[in-house]
Amino acid sequence: MPKLILQGDILTSSAADNIANQVLGELSWKSNFAQIALEQLPTPEDLTAWRTAASFDINLQPGDFNPQQVRLLVMDMDSTLINIECVDEIADFLDLKPAVSAITESAMRGEIDFESSLRQRVALLKGLEVSALETVYEQRLQLNPGAETMLAGLKKQGIKTALVSGGFTFFTERLQQCLDLDYCQANVLGEKDGKLTGEVVGNICGAQAKADFLLAHCKELDIAPSQTIVVGDGANDILMMHEAGLSIAYHAKPTVQAAADAALNYCGLEGVLGLLDITS
Repeated sequence: MPKLILQGDILTSSAADNIANQVLGELSWKSNFAQIALEQLPTPEDLTAWRTAASFDINLQPGDFNPQQVRLLVMDMDSTLINIECVDEIADFLDLKPAVSAITESAMRGEIDFESSLRQRVALLKGLEVSALETVYEQRLQLNPGAETMLAGLKKQGIKTALVSGGFTFFTERLQQCLDLDYCQANVLGEKDGKLTGEVVGNICGAQAKADFLLAHCKELDIAPSQTIVVGDGANDILMMHEAGLSIAYHAKPTVQAAADAALNYCGLEGVLGLLDITS
C-alpha cells in the first residue's frame, strides 16, 4: 500500500490531519515522522499543491518499494553528506572561489558537462600547497544536519553505506574512516612536491561512474538495485538515482528534484530514516 511520509520541524498534528482527511487515508505517528496509508494515489497536482502550502516535507513512498528490503545506501558527498563544495573552498586559497563556484553551480544544475567542468576547475588549482586541503577538511567541512542520526539508524538496520563523489579522495577517505562507511569512491588529485599539479589522476568519477559504482556494489552484495537508496543534490547524481529502488533529492537543484522519487527540503539527513520507516 502506498504511503505519504510527512516530516519536518514544524509539522503539526492539525496539518497532518488535514492532509489525511483530503486523501481519506489512515494517519499514524512515529517518533520522527507521520505516515498516511493511502487507498488511492493522490494526483501530481494535489501533491504539488500540498507541498507549496506546507513548510515541511511531503513525499509519496512508491507502492512497489519495500523499505524492509533495503541493504545499501549510496550518497553524494559535497552539499549532501557535507555542507560545502570542497573544490570551491580549495579555490578560495587562490582567491578563485567566485569563479570556481559559478562553474560548480552550472555543472550541478546540469547546464554544462561535469567531467570537462571538473578538469577546468582542477586546472585552476595548479601550484596550490596540498596542506590547503587539510585546512579545508579541519576548518570548513562539516556534516550536514542529521547525518550522524541517519548513519546510526541505517547501521542499526544492517544497511551498508557508501560515499561516491565527483569530489576528491582526500575528503572521501577521511570521511569513510571517521564515519565507518563501508565503501567510497571519488577523484584523485594530482600532487608533486607537496603541490597540486592541476590534474585529475585517472578516470573521472562522473555521472556514469556513479551509476556503475552502485550497480557494481549490488553485484558484490548479491542484491537487486531495487534494494538500494540513493541520496544526492546535483545533476551528476541523476543516472545513479535512476538505478535505485528509492532516490532522494537532498536540498537539491530543481532538475534533480524532478528526477527523484522523494525530496527533502526542510528535513536534515535524518529525513532519510522517515522515508524508510525507521524510527530514530
